[in-house]
Formats: sequence, structure tokens, C-alpha cells
Amino acid sequence: QDLGREQPAQCSAGPVDTNDIKLLIGTIMGSTDTPYQGGAFFLTIQFPPDYPFKPPKVTFVTRIYHPNINSNGSICLDILHLLVDKACLLLTFIKCGLVLSSICSLLSTPNPGNPLAPEIANIFKTGRPKFNELAKEWTKTVDAINN
Repeated sequence: QDLGREQPAQCSAGPVDTNDIKLLIGTIMGSTDTPYQGGAFFLTIQFPPDYPFKPPKVTFVTRIYHPNINSNGSICLDILHLLVDKACLLLTFIKCGLVLSSICSLLSTPNPGNPLAPEIANIFKTGRPKFNELAKEWTKTVDAINN
């Protein structure tokens, strides 16, 4: 219900099956200010039975060259790993639009200090131009395969 109001313009998400609204497929279009420009990245968003008290599990289906996303599509992003604090349950009410917005921000601003892909994080930290070049090449290759 929150999707239309809260998701960034370059993102979309919807149910895979109208009978299962807890499983969504999301799409993020690479922003012009990133090496992912022109790419279309697909994700699955699985809401657990105890949602909203636990965050959704979000996984990239499309491979992406990023220090915080590994080859299995797992994402290292704080909002996806919030601990439930019984005194602050409101903090765990994560909406899909906020999740997509946070992932878009992560694509624009990687966090090499907390990587899931250490080798990519090392390239990012030691040579940002090289990282950007590799990410652009990867995005073009993956986009060509998907089309």
C-alpha cells in the first residue's frame, strides 16, 4: 500500500502473484550519477510471517558489482538487519518504499567499511576510478544478457 507514495522514481515493486502479497519483485534502474546508469536490477522482497516486527529479506536477482552486495545477491544494509527493541517497535515498521529508497542510496554511496564483497570494497577504497570502470562494464554486460 505504501509503494506509490514512498518509492523513488527509479524503483518499482509489485507482487509476483496476487495470491501472495508477501513476495514482491522489485526493479531499480541505475541512476545517472552512478556507474550503474542504464542498468535494470531486479530484486526479490520477501516479507516474513512476523512482519512488521522483522524486516523483509531483500535479494538482488540481477548480479551487480558492488562492495555491499555479494554474488548470491545478499545485501549489507542496516535497515535490513534491524534488531527488534521491544521498547521501540516502531523502528521496525519498515515499509517497502523505504527499503527500495535505502538500496538506491546504497548504490549511489557504497559503504566499503562494511562489505559483503571485500575484494570489490578494496578496489573501491584504493582506486575509485577503477571501481567505477569495472562497475560500468559489469552493468553493461549484465544488461546485455538480460535484453
